[in-house]
Amino acid sequence: MHLIAIFLSAVFVNNYVLSKFLGICPFVGVSKKLGPSLSMGMAVTFVMTMATTVTWLIFNLILIPLGLEYLKIVSFILVIASLVQFVEMFIKKVSRPLYDTLGIYLPLITTNCAIMGVALFMVRAEYGFIEGVIYGFSAGIGFTLAIVIMAGIREELELADVPEHFQGAPITMIVAGCLALAFMGFGGML
Repeated sequence: MHLIAIFLSAVFVNNYVLSKFLGICPFVGVSKKLGPSLSMGMAVTFVMTMATTVTWLIFNLILIPLGLEYLKIVSFILVIASLVQFVEMFIKKVSRPLYDTLGIYLPLITTNCAIMGVALFMVRAEYGFIEGVIYGFSAGIGFTLAIVIMAGIREELELADVPEHFQGAPITMIVAGCLALAFMGFGGML
């Protein structure tokens, strides 16, 4: 039951984009179309899951025993940068059109504060290994859910009669705010 609570909390209640406001750059930048949004969400989910797995191992098996906990941020940055390079090379090799569509946002996963936030919050919550992996995976699912919902709404807004002054960034921010308010409704769930 505890693992289900971690999953639901990270996906809905404490969604990194809509509750913690981390990872906003790819959320706004890539969410114009549904396909690239889903692909970005899957890439972020993979990196978040792998980052929490590797950072948990490094923190608990290397840094704590050696008394080097103060090096967690530096080591976490190295892990995340390495994982993103791996994902970027994989996507470039497997799907060049997807690689071109994601553009600059793919390498920006390295500096995505949501991924660093997942690793740091996992350590702060003192999760065990399985809890940390589930937390990272579910945070990625929450990111994917938020970006896909946003992309669906933005695609529909292209067909809507939006007043001239609200077109572009203003309506995007209004929609993001409404989504954040909607996700706040999940707060009493757990």
